[in-house]
Amino acid sequence: MTACAIEPSANRGIGDHEDGTPRPGCAVAAEGAYAARLARDGQSWYPERWTLDGPEPYAVPLPVHQPEEPGTEVQPMGDGRVLVHRVAAERHLFALLYPTGPGTGELPLGAVEHPEGAGGLRLVPPVPGGERAYALAVGRRTTTVWRVAGGSSGPEPVAEVTGRCSGGAWLDREGRMLALDRETGGRTKAVVVDLGRGGEVSPLLQIAEESDDRVVLADPDSGLVLVRSDAPSPGRHRLGWGVLGSTLPVRFPRCLRVADCLVTPFAIQPGQALTPERCAVALRVDGPFGSWVGVWRPAERRVRHLPAPEGWLTGAGLWTPDGELCLPYATDEVPCALARLTVPEADAEPAPEEEPEAAEPAPATAPRPVPLQQAPLAGLARRTPRVTK
Repeated sequence: MTACAIEPSANRGIGDHEDGTPRPGCAVAAEGAYAARLARDGQSWYPERWTLDGPEPYAVPLPVHQPEEPGTEVQPMGDGRVLVHRVAAERHLFALLYPTGPGTGELPLGAVEHPEGAGGLRLVPPVPGGERAYALAVGRRTTTVWRVAGGSSGPEPVAEVTGRCSGGAWLDREGRMLALDRETGGRTKAVVVDLGRGGEVSPLLQIAEESDDRVVLADPDSGLVLVRSDAPSPGRHRLGWGVLGSTLPVRFPRCLRVADCLVTPFAIQPGQALTPERCAVALRVDGPFGSWVGVWRPAERRVRHLPAPEGWLTGAGLWTPDGELCLPYATDEVPCALARLTVPEADAEPAPEEEPEAAEPAPATAPRPVPLQQAPLAGLARRTPRVTK
């Protein structure tokens, strides 16, 4: 294992306010044009939209007639509106906010009734294209996928999945194939839900029969998938990677293990259709000294550790196709900004035996990506998993 500690730029947590209270995170649209977060004015919270695709980022406050609760979810849509998810007792209310000159317009979308003790209801990550939005309602034995924006008549259920689901990663640019982590019988396995086929569910990832296998992040362009599993080391979950449609098994690089730290991928470089092993992956590293940023590529055998900007909206960021990492941050002096980091590829180094080869993605006309479960992963249940050293 590799021990690493990066000193945060201030004593308080990265992204916290001056008084130490946590600053809610930020949701970034799939294409990176917009972001949304909750901002604070004194003790009051309000939604704020960030425009990121111009010469300089700028924020548009979207306050309504009453302050938001700190737990209100916000998500940017592709047209610049902001979806808000509010909770009132057992009712989950959804609305779209947009600027109207000096004020804020609000378009109510409707509500979903969901018992508090059932397991919660939350938004899944932004859909590619930004025309629709979905949420997971977790029940005792099943999980319902709701389309909460972009439909014809308010929130409507579009799929029901046996088991309790969490996570959420889009596997295609059409917003049709949704990877979820499904818990049944005490085990968690990733499945793919085809929203274009009435919510048809297929296995996606099974490294070993008795392992917990989750999809953490996926890139629709290259098919690169980051997973977390305890298959290599029972009782210890590790990060690994694979490629949709590849015939190679998932690998678990040693460099992604950082002593006494939790490593979480949050952004993959887009546009690398034929070279998934060269995709840059941004990592959030949480350790005893705070949070910082890591950058890793499957073709490299090391993680580059970088200090995060002061006021980073922790865990938020996006890559440009040419390899620039953009990290949104906000401080009391600079309320809306992007830190831009360029991390060049390392010089060519000898590839280990288990290093992947470039793999072409499934054709765009294919009805679904080839599940990882159809690669040699099933065989790992009968032998020791191959681990990249």
